[in-house]
Amino acid sequence: MQDTSRCILHPQPETDGFRTLAVPVYRASTIVFPDAATFAARGDLAPDGYTYGLHGTPTTRMLERSLTDLQGGVWTFLTPSGQAAVVLAMLAVLSAGDTVLIADTVYPPVRQFADLDLVRMGVTVRYFDPLSPEDVARQIDARTRLVWCESPGSNTMEVMDLPAITVIAHRHGALVGCDNTWATALNFKPLRHGVDFVAEALTKFHGGHADLLMGALTLRDEALILPLRNLIGRLGSGVSPDDAALVLRGMETMPLRLAHASAVALRLATRLAGHPAVHRVLHPALPGSPGHDVWLRDFTGSSPLFSVEFTPEATPHVGAALAGLQIFAIGASWGGTRSLLAPQPITGTRTARPWQGAAQILRFSIGLEAEDDLTRDIDRFLDKLTEASADARGANRHPSPQPT
Repeated sequence: MQDTSRCILHPQPETDGFRTLAVPVYRASTIVFPDAATFAARGDLAPDGYTYGLHGTPTTRMLERSLTDLQGGVWTFLTPSGQAAVVLAMLAVLSAGDTVLIADTVYPPVRQFADLDLVRMGVTVRYFDPLSPEDVARQIDARTRLVWCESPGSNTMEVMDLPAITVIAHRHGALVGCDNTWATALNFKPLRHGVDFVAEALTKFHGGHADLLMGALTLRDEALILPLRNLIGRLGSGVSPDDAALVLRGMETMPLRLAHASAVALRLATRLAGHPAVHRVLHPALPGSPGHDVWLRDFTGSSPLFSVEFTPEATPHVGAALAGLQIFAIGASWGGTRSLLAPQPITGTRTARPWQGAAQILRFSIGLEAEDDLTRDIDRFLDKLTEASADARGANRHPSPQPT
């Protein structure tokens, strides 16, 4: 063999007896086969067979199986993002002439996909009140193929009665999907409550360090595996084994990170609820938050993500008050080690359950910084907010003289 070939055809080391606690990373596009007959029959392999790197490697299979066991499902597909997981679920089951019912508080990009793309495909899109299974029962019909839920709801944190909704949907022959990113399977398992597939953004708590994008779709019924597997293949959707290894590493500390940050978040949320500039705190674990009773019944824990609605006097000054932050960062996403704040517009994004509150709320994602540091940073923000509100009230009571 010439040296040029030796540079390409590497000797294969013996792997018997080699076991590591670290997650091995298998990078591959091409998968080779022992003979032509096996290659020709590769399409007949089971879902966990290896045919092409796009469809999985031992690293991604490890993550798929870990998530499947955690959710209590039969199979998990990895996707490039949480949004992609939701979109794939909808594309796999919806056709022209079908109807999809979607929770009014769904993640805004999902709503945009439904209104712009599903409608263009000939799918009828309807939105329902997330706090009313009766609204689902009123709108569902023989053409309804899918009911899509998100619990708690995006930004405003409404907790849905999924057991009641799945009973209604299944009675009419419809499937039910749910975005479970807020709780993760550690705090809520939708498949146990009748949901047919559960989507999560692994970008958040599973990865846990704000350095990757990935989603997952876990199924309750084996009959859904083949349609989704084939669709993912046609779309050419895949994930990096390097990112899958990072998610697996993040999952090893996820229970500790989630428990600590959730406990700190609940204490901070309770503290915020008592401030005069705060109208209400939207946190499922707090009494008065929409769907709190359902959260008590169905969930085993909470999350570091919650929202705050300020008084009408304070709301216009929230943006300026954020300039004094020293610990919190301002940014999208959540679930990492760093605490984040995100001003979120709500008005105009609801149709089935009109939003009666402020046009903008502030979303908190609590990370792993020292609780005292976070408390002081929040106090600095609240002080600036109170000062700006007082200045505005004074200016309104004593307007500047107008030139004559």
